[in-house]
Amino acid sequence: MSGQIEVVMNTTRGVLIDGYGPPEVLRIGRVPLPEPGYGEVQVRVHAAGINAIDWLTRAGRGLSLSSFPAVLGWDISGTVSQIGPGVTTLKTGDQVFGMPYFPDLAGGYADHVTAPADSLAVKPDGIPHHSAAGAPMPALTAWQALFDVGRLSPGQRVLIHGAAGGVGHVAVQLAVNAGAEVIGTASAGNRAFVEGLGAHEVIDYSTSPVEKVARDIDMAVDPRGGQEALRLLDVLRPGGILVTLKGASAQLTEAVRARGLRVGFVYVAPDGAALADLAALMAVGHLRIAVENVFPLNEVSAAHMIGETGHVRGRLVLDTT
Repeated sequence: MSGQIEVVMNTTRGVLIDGYGPPEVLRIGRVPLPEPGYGEVQVRVHAAGINAIDWLTRAGRGLSLSSFPAVLGWDISGTVSQIGPGVTTLKTGDQVFGMPYFPDLAGGYADHVTAPADSLAVKPDGIPHHSAAGAPMPALTAWQALFDVGRLSPGQRVLIHGAAGGVGHVAVQLAVNAGAEVIGTASAGNRAFVEGLGAHEVIDYSTSPVEKVARDIDMAVDPRGGQEALRLLDVLRPGGILVTLKGASAQLTEAVRARGLRVGFVYVAPDGAALADLAALMAVGHLRIAVENVFPLNEVSAAHMIGETGHVRGRLVLDTT
């Protein structure tokens, strides 16, 4: 009996996959309770954000996993439950959110995770854990696309392709807050939503090819890659920059150079300092994270199925309480 108690006490609940496959391969199980190392904290997770890289990895089309079983998930929000050696910036009981370890596994679909303290930020008071959990990966991606790669400055004309999506709806708000003139693309059903984010113009991509409507754009943010990215080159002014979230492409690089344009590639990485800046914007209402649906942990397969449709407004989140 004592052995059984020890096993339970040293494990935590998590969502596991035993191999690549469809959403049905996700299962609830017990995983070792992670202990924080030097510079790390243990977090009791209250909510976990779901990102495209989660279902792509589960299906074998995302990050390569070295071993199974594996616990997916990177975006988390919760309470610091244990402090590791060398940590001075956080304390037990702090409410935090972040995207630890990416692109290495973080195990965010679980009741407990460990995370480097410098990859987390304190969650703003009044912001629910569900909203905070939906923030890190899309918000850091948008931040790094606009400011680190694109070097956005006030007065520039910025096109956000897929402006109602996870990254897109954050990028619209950040660009508007930075003083840019923002044009977003979205379906007719999402026009009011994107306008409500502050976009100055919304193009219905289902009826109006964006390259036929938008002109003289200083920066275009592309979440899709491929032919979609190539089409966006037509909207840029001479010297303008295309910032793509889909990684380096020889074809795109060659096309950009031939036109006298620029291209930037975003590879999102943990950044606690940027998260703190994003948290400050959330605290004063200049950035809100749209959460379309919250699922209990045991409905994670259904959440992945919905995410894979590609028609989510904002974010999908798991509740781990």
